Amino acid sequence: MAPLVSIILPCYNRATYLEKCVKSVLEQTFPDLECILIDDGSTDNTREIAERLMNVDSRVKYFFKENGGLSSARNFGIQNARGYWIQCLDPDDWIHEDKTRFQLSYLSELESQEVIFYCDYERVYLDNDQNIIKREENIVGLLTREELIQRLLLPDFLANSPFPLLQQCLLIKKDIFTKKIFDNRLKALQDRDFALDLLNLDVNFVYTPIVGSFYTKHQTNMSNQGDLMKQDYILFYEIQHNKHQNMQKYCLPALEFLIDEAIQEKDKNTFDRLSRIVQFPIHLLSGKIKLNNVISLRLAYSLRLIIPNFILYKKYRGPRSKKIMSILSRLPMLVKSN
Repeated sequence: MAPLVSIILPCYNRATYLEKCVKSVLEQTFPDLECILIDDGSTDNTREIAERLMNVDSRVKYFFKENGGLSSARNFGIQNARGYWIQCLDPDDWIHEDKTRFQLSYLSELESQEVIFYCDYERVYLDNDQNIIKREENIVGLLTREELIQRLLLPDFLANSPFPLLQQCLLIKKDIFTKKIFDNRLKALQDRDFALDLLNLDVNFVYTPIVGSFYTKHQTNMSNQGDLMKQDYILFYEIQHNKHQNMQKYCLPALEFLIDEAIQEKDKNTFDRLSRIVQFPIHLLSGKIKLNNVISLRLAYSLRLIIPNFILYKKYRGPRSKKIMSILSRLPMLVKSN
């Protein structure tokens, strides 16, 4: 008989974390589940640990595939899952022992609907020895469809609220994956893209108030790699631009920030990519300049190439340039007095 829930763990060189994560799955108060380990071409001892875990509990399954990235591993796991409900979980995270039971308890009035449950989570900071050095509770709360879309299109570095639809927090009816799978083009931000497509299809996202997942932050997290993440965000917004014109207004704060950075850094490739997808008008330099079309935006970039850094940006101003700026700021007053 097939299990009701399949919990999928894509694994790529995370063997040191794997046992704790699997233990949190096997200790669920809802026992009718399987734990699927997808070894995405690991070069560490992931297979050895997986075989040991399978010997302990027959609900643990192991599959090996050539490395293809997180989206590819998740999609592979979903294809091999036997459950009616799916949860994806990274092997360096873990879940509350009552998460699965608690979320499924909301099914009574939703049995026939296409539904995704989401919940609150705790961010757990680890040192290099996996010791917990800090914990942050993130209460997402009940959000409307529009609020979810708006937050998903706002980068975490510009937001003052928790990311609402962390994959580790979701419990997804398997039928939904006939509408949407994870985008293999994205090496990061797959959760955002996945949820946005489903929100656009009016899939029902239901909030379940439990701190259900524990999301770790450590030195090897992909999200620590700033330059790579910036490129991931640009690709993400290019993809959303091609798919969801109705959502473009929510992309604007992020695109303004990234364009401002590209102009400041004189990064023409990034600037060109962003200028093709932004909707006007836009505001740059902390809202000081309003640009109404792509011609004025390109002119702003051209002017930036010839204007000294310290004129536009405070961070480049040393003692001498601060003195020059002080004199320049007084010029209108001097001209008027003369």
